Amino acid sequence: MQAQERYTRAAIVLHWLIAALVVAQFAFGWWMVGIPKDPPGMRAGAFNLHKSMGLTILALMLLRLGWRLAHRPPALPEMPRWQALLARTVHIGFYVLLVALPLTGYLGSAFSGYPVKFFGVTLPAWAPKNVAVKEWMSAAHLAIGWALALAFALHVAGAFKHAVLDRDGLLRRMGLPR
Repeated sequence: MQAQERYTRAAIVLHWLIAALVVAQFAFGWWMVGIPKDPPGMRAGAFNLHKSMGLTILALMLLRLGWRLAHRPPALPEMPRWQALLARTVHIGFYVLLVALPLTGYLGSAFSGYPVKFFGVTLPAWAPKNVAVKEWMSAAHLAIGWALALAFALHVAGAFKHAVLDRDGLLRRMGLPR
């Protein structure tokens, strides 16, 4: 496979780093909502870690978006038009969802009245407590999370198709073996 048919090394590292963080964050997010509210210590600690990881993912996504805008990805190989459209839609969806998800989480936290901590460092509070906005952001955060899960399932299905059914080597573009 020629170099121009592969993503750049930076794009590959960002892809896999963000993918690993998002999978871990998704599992952790579902687990932490089951922690009892009393006593608050463990729950608060879990939520603060979740917020910190979400802000880290947001920063990495902004870096990835900047890298993507400056470095053209390899062209898609020949495939039916509907598959190419689905691939592009899922990739654009990932960028939108992986920026919107941490933003809604952060905004929900900002309007909750609780401090937002980034790995123990309290960020400046800029928003007043607003239960209605907090609830709206929480609902958006959940809906976007489900949309991300759907995009992830489509992405994995596409990878499976290319790796197992087609055996076309397409996954090598993202650093995976034949």
